[in-house]
Amino acid sequence: MPTDVLASNPDNLVRIWDLEPDVLCDRHLLGEHRELHAVWSILTTGKRGYANHPETLRWRGRLKALYVRHDGLVEEMTRRGFDHRSPLDPALATGAGRQTEVLESVERQRERLRLRDCSCFS
Repeated sequence: MPTDVLASNPDNLVRIWDLEPDVLCDRHLLGEHRELHAVWSILTTGKRGYANHPETLRWRGRLKALYVRHDGLVEEMTRRGFDHRSPLDPALATGAGRQTEVLESVERQRERLRLRDCSCFS
């Protein structure tokens, strides 16, 4: 994806971070969990809303990797005392088990979070 598309309005992206869940503040951790479920639903049910969104497209063919990311988020949510009640169906976790595409570099994602008024990286 061309960088200029991201630069034009990067905060409107669906956000599944490429950072370890333990560096995210509660708001970003729970927000990512919600967004991940939306992407999962689109990819596993054929829903059309946001089907061509860059964040959705990068997970096509990588449901196993998305499942692994979800497990990492759930582990961190549980460690923080959140009650998780929305498991993904492991039978649908197909394709590549590792995400190799990013919309922004990990360094840029870290920078973006450091500039926000939140407790990420605390």
